[in-house]
Amino acid sequence: MTAQPITPEISSRICRHMNNDHQDAIITYATEYGGITNIESAKMIEITPSQMELEVNGEFLEIPFDHLLKDSEDAHQTLVLMTKNKRISTKK
Repeated sequence: MTAQPITPEISSRICRHMNNDHQDAIITYATEYGGITNIESAKMIEITPSQMELEVNGEFLEIPFDHLLKDSEDAHQTLVLMTKNKRISTKK
């Protein structure tokens, strides 16, 4: 798939995919990057070049990225890396 600018439509597509197929990753973002524990519900609401917005237990949570995302491919790689970095750190 060709990298595309992060527009509202691309954000919606990424969020739909994450909510449908990667609920475990969303929970990882909320716990590891948002400091939330006891998660009853979590979903990704929006991706922008600077942050992701989650809804966790009915509350909104903004998690900034460590760089501005260039495009949809950068978003994909960054989200994967954020999950893998968590998995690597828990194995130590």
